[in-house]
Amino acid sequence: MKKKTPARSGQVRSNPKTIILIPSFNTGAVLEHVVKDALSVHPDVWLLIDGSTDQSYQTLDRFRNQHSGFRITVFQKNEGKGSTLLKGALLAKTEGFTHFVSMDADGQHPASHVPMLLESIRQNPDALVMGQPVFDKSAPKIRLWGRKLTLMMTDIETGFGGLGDTLYGFRAYPIDPFLKAFASTSHARGYDFDPEIAVRLFWNGLRPVQVSIPVRYFEASEGGVSHFHYLRNNLKLTLLHFRLIPEGLHQWVLNRMRSALPRNPFPKN
Repeated sequence: MKKKTPARSGQVRSNPKTIILIPSFNTGAVLEHVVKDALSVHPDVWLLIDGSTDQSYQTLDRFRNQHSGFRITVFQKNEGKGSTLLKGALLAKTEGFTHFVSMDADGQHPASHVPMLLESIRQNPDALVMGQPVFDKSAPKIRLWGRKLTLMMTDIETGFGGLGDTLYGFRAYPIDPFLKAFASTSHARGYDFDPEIAVRLFWNGLRPVQVSIPVRYFEASEGGVSHFHYLRNNLKLTLLHFRLIPEGLHQWVLNRMRSALPRNPFPKN
C-alpha cells in the first residue's frame, strides 16, 4: 500500500535516471547477498565503503565483470552514513543521475521492493519517496519505542507533515534537493542523518510519498550486523531534536506569515 501526498512539480525532470547507493561499514558476509540482490533488480549499483576494516567488499570485484553498472568506491576514513551518501550523491550527479535509492548493507532493506520505490520516483519525481517499515516479531521492543519518540518529534518539527518513520533509511531521493538540504546543515553525517535530512527536505518543499516495506532483524547467527549503540545514538537523536524543534517553529512562523500576505500586494494598474 502506498500513501501519497502531492509533491511540488517542476523541480526535477520527469524522466529520472536512478542509481542505488549502498553505504557499508564492516557488514561482513551479508554484504555479498545485499549487492547481489540489488543487482538483480537494477543495473546501476554503487557500493560505498565507509572506512571498513573487515575487507568483506574485496570479494565483490567479480561483480564488476558481470555488471557494467556496478562500482565499488572505497573511502578510507569512517565518517558515517550521511557523509558517505553525500559523497556518493555528488559523484552520481557528475555522471548524470537525477535520483538515488539509499539501501543499507545489513540486509534489512529488501531489494525486492526497489521496483516499488523506482515506480514511485517515476510517478513523483519531485517527491521524497520514503519506505515505511512494517516490523515483524524480530524487532527489538526498545528500538520500536525509540522510533515512536522520534516520530512524535518529527511531527512537531514539520507541523505534522506526514513524514512517518524517519529512522528507516530505505528511500529514494532527488539528488539536487538532497544536496541543497545538506548544504543547510553541518550535521546529518552519522546516525542522525535519516531523520534530519527528511525534515530538511520537507522544509525545502518536498512532500513525502510513502511505501510500506516489511522489515526483519537478522540474528548474529544469520549474519546480522548492528552498529547501533543505545546510549550514544539516542543521545545524538536527542540533541538532533533540540536543534530541529526551534528551527521547525521558526519555519512554521515564516510560513504562517507568508500565507497571511496578499498574493500580489502591488497589483499592476
